[in-house]
Amino acid sequence: MTDTPQILGDKVRTLEDEFFRKEDQRLTARLKEIREKDVSREALAKASGIKNPAIIDKLLQLGIRAEALAALAIVPLVEVAWADGSLDDKERRAILERAEKAGISPGSTDHELLRSWLERRPEPKLLTAWIHMAEGLSEHMSPAEVEALRVGLVERVQGVASASGGFLGIGKVSSAEADMIRQLESAFRRK
Repeated sequence: MTDTPQILGDKVRTLEDEFFRKEDQRLTARLKEIREKDVSREALAKASGIKNPAIIDKLLQLGIRAEALAALAIVPLVEVAWADGSLDDKERRAILERAEKAGISPGSTDHELLRSWLERRPEPKLLTAWIHMAEGLSEHMSPAEVEALRVGLVERVQGVASASGGFLGIGKVSSAEADMIRQLESAFRRK
């Protein structure tokens, strides 16, 4: 009968080992998930220029990835630059700098697509698709989150619109560019 405590002790240890092995697996999986989410957060923040963690988390919850957000961030810049019918070198440089900051690397497919938009004005359906995407995104966000996106958009497009400048700093943003900025902003207004 002296073996009974030993056998029982072995079974308890085996049970404990199994419990801790499963717990280790669960914790390891959770840690991996947290790390992946942190990487996604960083990529979204870099692609969008958004610094508010609550908005980044909301975008992640909606399934928005950095690649899609980079396009979301770049399309308005292209549209504003082309609004007056031409795109000059200063606007082109401003857009390419912004694209690189958003994670669109030279030589990538996204970069080649962007370069084609800078050479030839995109079809109107690109703007329509962007507006629908922005409206859809806005439906799933709080008014404060939508406002933060709108403000960030306006800052970025104003930078491109004023890149080519006017004469002595007067008339930096053309009326066509101002109209396009208003059209882009309207996508973030609740219907």
